[in-house]
Formats: sequence, structure tokens, C-alpha cells
Amino acid sequence: MASLMEELIDTLKQENEIYKALIPIADRKTQVIVKNDLDALQEITDKEQEQIEIIAKLEKKRVDTIRNIGTVLNKDPSTLNLKTIIKILEKQPKEQEQLSKIHDNLKVTTQRLVDINNHNKSLIEQSLEMIEFNMNFIQSTRMSPGNNNYTRGAYTTDAPASRTGMFDAKQ
Repeated sequence: MASLMEELIDTLKQENEIYKALIPIADRKTQVIVKNDLDALQEITDKEQEQIEIIAKLEKKRVDTIRNIGTVLNKDPSTLNLKTIIKILEKQPKEQEQLSKIHDNLKVTTQRLVDINNHNKSLIEQSLEMIEFNMNFIQSTRMSPGNNNYTRGAYTTDAPASRTGMFDAKQ
């Protein structure tokens, strides 16, 4: 049982370190989104994906470890989570304290990442709304009756609006 606890604590520490490493990447992503630098955004997304793959492997290891702990304790692994395991470890204060500490650290780290990612999501949504607004504006100006074109002498001439790429419902 002690080795399973050590394995669980070690796995959670590794996960926390990777999540911590994702925080500056997510902060950088915010800057890149604001600058609208799509190439840099792609690079950052690729880095994040690499880290996410590592986290997925650690998550599988964590789930397997908790399943093994459930087997040793003769408890249903689906009912075990970190809080439950921390309560079970009342007679092992050292492991209980370590697990409780890493649980709290993970909570803080993941909440920070969630906050940054929510902010980035909001920025992207705003950017998409602006793109949609601009597209609608461009379409409405293309459909307006006539254009104001000025010649060198500042005389107005009417030219038909360009209809390329537009659906003509009158036909």
C-alpha cells in the first residue's frame, strides 16, 4: 500500500509540474492572440499538445494506481477520489499530509490554468465577433445601391455595385 501511495503522490507531482509549465505558455498565448499572430499561435498550440499528451499518460497512470489502491482497500475504485483517499489515510499522517498538499497544489495550479484559458477563449470569441462584423459590413457595402466615386474634378459618378460572389435573389 505504501508503494502505491508513493506512486500516486509521484504521479500527481509530475502532473502538477506539467500544469505549472503550461501557465507561461498560456500567458504567452494571450499575448499572441492579442497580436493576432497566427503562426506563433500554431507553435504554442503544438507545444500545448505535447504537454497534454504527457498529462494524458500520467492521468492513465493515476487512474490505474487508484484502481490498485481500491483493490488493496477492498473498495470500489469508481468511488475513490483524492479526498476520499486522504480521509482513509488518517492512520498514516505522513502520506496523508503529502497527498493533501499535492491535492491543494494541483487545485491551485489547474484553477490558474482554467482562468487563463477562459480569458483566452473570451479573446478569441471577441476576435471572431469582430471578423463576423467586418464580413457583414463588407457585404452590406457591396450590396448598397451605387458607389460614390469621385473624379479628379470632384464630380460624382455612379457605378453599379460589384456583385461578385453574392447571391442574386432577383433572378
